[in-house]
Amino acid sequence: MTVDSAHKKLVRHPGGGLVVAESFRRQKMKSYSILVSLIIALLAGTDAEAKYSGGTGDPNDPYRIARAEDLNDIGNHQEDWNKYFILVNDVNLFQYTGTQLKMIGVKFGDVGIPFTGVFDGDNHTISNFTYTGNEKYAIGLFGYIGVGGKISNVWLEDANVINNYWDSSVGALAGVNRGTIWNCYAKGKVLGVFSPGGIVGYNYYGLISNSYASGTVSGKYFTGGLVGVNLGTIVNCYAASEVCGYDYTGGLLGENYHGTVACCYATGEIRGTYHDTGGLVGVNVDGTLLNCYSACDVSGEEGVGGLVGYNDYDCIITNCYSAGSVDGNDLVGGLMGINYYGGIISSYFLVTSGLDNGYGKPLTDEQMKQQASFMGWDFIEIWGIGENQTYPFLLTDPAGDLDHDKKIDFADLAILASHWLEER
Repeated sequence: MTVDSAHKKLVRHPGGGLVVAESFRRQKMKSYSILVSLIIALLAGTDAEAKYSGGTGDPNDPYRIARAEDLNDIGNHQEDWNKYFILVNDVNLFQYTGTQLKMIGVKFGDVGIPFTGVFDGDNHTISNFTYTGNEKYAIGLFGYIGVGGKISNVWLEDANVINNYWDSSVGALAGVNRGTIWNCYAKGKVLGVFSPGGIVGYNYYGLISNSYASGTVSGKYFTGGLVGVNLGTIVNCYAASEVCGYDYTGGLLGENYHGTVACCYATGEIRGTYHDTGGLVGVNVDGTLLNCYSACDVSGEEGVGGLVGYNDYDCIITNCYSAGSVDGNDLVGGLMGINYYGGIISSYFLVTSGLDNGYGKPLTDEQMKQQASFMGWDFIEIWGIGENQTYPFLLTDPAGDLDHDKKIDFADLAILASHWLEER
């Protein structure tokens, strides 16, 4: 029986069959139309509400950041600044120049809207973050990370961040940090006036750990290779940078103010124009330095030290050393330029680095390569040393990294070969 004959049979059925069949057909078509309309509306609504490259922003379903447009768009949605994000691709921000990139988190003076969410870079690279302006706000990829905010596993390559406003903290990753930064690095150029830093401008009671910065940092006040001003805690970090400043300039920090710095180091060239220049810290005010070292070449005018330029009272420096060259015109020392009643415990400097002004103990090159020279140091869990071969190094460095640049390459092999030849 065909569909047509079946239809005719229903139509000719006595007792109102025509009415029943027609009613059934119309009801069926109406139901179908409603279903289609609902599906279309649902799909349209999903498209309208979708953000970034997927996800809901919840801990188990973070927003997915896959493109430069996604990263820029976070800055447009303050309502998402307490959500969860994950970077799923390498992102190149070359298309955003000047002040075009929307920062995540905003701070001006004591007023701001922080990022308090979680951003996991998942070991992907964000390249060519460029910002050039004269803005009053804290400047960085994250302008302001608030209490509870966490940034991890973010790699910044070829950053170029310049802000000329006199009271604006500037950093490649963050302008101001009150949260947690873990396992991140920034490579590139940072220029500011007040508290510019290679990775963070102003660490305001935040935690920065297992992170580093390299490149160039330039500023006027409180300029640091890693952080401009630290009021928080910095652990297992380093900077390998060229740092230039006017007052309070350091290879790792411009100023450590009531902060704690542990198991950190700095390498590179540090140049201060005037007051307080140090290989690790420019000025240490009520701060603590523990198990740190500087291998920076340092030059300045007044208050110049291989480790610290100026060490204020109630500051404690324990188990630290410096080994770079130190050059200055007034108040210059191999370990520190000025010590204003601060505590110095078991800390040393290479005797040929700079003047012995009574702060720290000078050691010869031979002594710097002997574990016995470093009284009270932990050479089991914190420090390592190649006996008669290397200066002390932190065990956070990879095994075999003889020049302590966090890489194992031909430079390390050359060091090993040179010592092997010496032994022969």
